[in-house]
Amino acid sequence: MSAAASLFAILGALLIGAMSPGPSFVLVSRTAVTRSRAHGLAAAAGMGLGAAMFALLALAGLVTLLREAPTLHLALKIGGGLYLMYIAWRIWRGAAEPLAGEADGLPAAGALRRSFCLAFITQVSNPKAAVVYGSVFAALLPTPAPAWLLAVLAPAVFILETGWYVLVALAFSAPGPRALYAGWKAWIDRAAAAVMGALGLRLVYEALSAKAV
Repeated sequence: MSAAASLFAILGALLIGAMSPGPSFVLVSRTAVTRSRAHGLAAAAGMGLGAAMFALLALAGLVTLLREAPTLHLALKIGGGLYLMYIAWRIWRGAAEPLAGEADGLPAAGALRRSFCLAFITQVSNPKAAVVYGSVFAALLPTPAPAWLLAVLAPAVFILETGWYVLVALAFSAPGPRALYAGWKAWIDRAAAAVMGALGLRLVYEALSAKAV
């Protein structure tokens, strides 16, 4: 397989993973439908940056480090799981609050930065993603990999993940989904909180189960 074909194969595999439902999808879609399109796009960029960081860490050998230091891996999984459960608690707590309308004009830079940072932290809170990236790279990167491929891989991952979540943000910030959400806000928020909490609980459970073995 040529280096170019390897790049497209890697991006295709990662796109399939990004499109699968998970905490990232829940967060971006909810941010777009509850706040605004601009907030959803900021969250999409945060997800893209988190994915690019995972790509860089995988190339730098984080996967090997996690395999050689199981205690570190367990600590990261527990921390990530607890963070997702905290986000779930915040969503559940605000489920009964009315949907706040956006003021006219562009959102403040600080508010957009919070949406960006929340998305970035959510993306990097799951260390299993680093293992997925490492596995995909190990399976599909040519040996030896040319320098240009290593140089473009992280930016390509950023564009791929950001692009997917931009589509999610655009779809969920449209008038139709926002109107539907406004009518069913409490139920939708509680369902989103349950999904986020279950994913966090699964991370913690897997970590504790592995530690007990």
